[in-house]
Amino acid sequence: MKPLTEQEIRTAFVNCTKGEAKRLSVPRDLAERPWDDLDYLGWRDPQAPERAYVVAESGDGPKGIVLRCPGTTVGQLRRSMCSLCVTTHTGGVSLMVAPKAGKAGQQGNSVGAYMCSDLACSLYVRGKRDAGVGGRMHESLTLEEKIQRTVANLAAFIAKVTA
Repeated sequence: MKPLTEQEIRTAFVNCTKGEAKRLSVPRDLAERPWDDLDYLGWRDPQAPERAYVVAESGDGPKGIVLRCPGTTVGQLRRSMCSLCVTTHTGGVSLMVAPKAGKAGQQGNSVGAYMCSDLACSLYVRGKRDAGVGGRMHESLTLEEKIQRTVANLAAFIAKVTA
């Protein structure tokens, strides 16, 4: 992914108002992000842990979506799989819900997907972050195919948000 500026990130959001995009908490460490290893930029809001954000490249520039997710809960020990990168975690996957863009979102419609709670799918796929024992299943896909699958799964989710 190409590095993004704060302004590019703020203008990319498709499922919130311009005012909300101006007020959202953008990471302060953009220069230190491992952009070459990222397929998308994802982060949790440190001031509001139940909010998360994803910005991904698309054919017509970056697209960002606002997500709602559960806060950290104690005692979640069941194993779940991320629908984007197909990594399994014990307590590290959350149902992330995005309001739909436009009139549908204003009427309260939303779509959801189970995603890595830390939104670090790109790093799990590349083996740069460890999901623990059994986190990555043995697959016959190449690394490039796994990356393409993750990007396609995220693109499909964003398409549902913007439909």
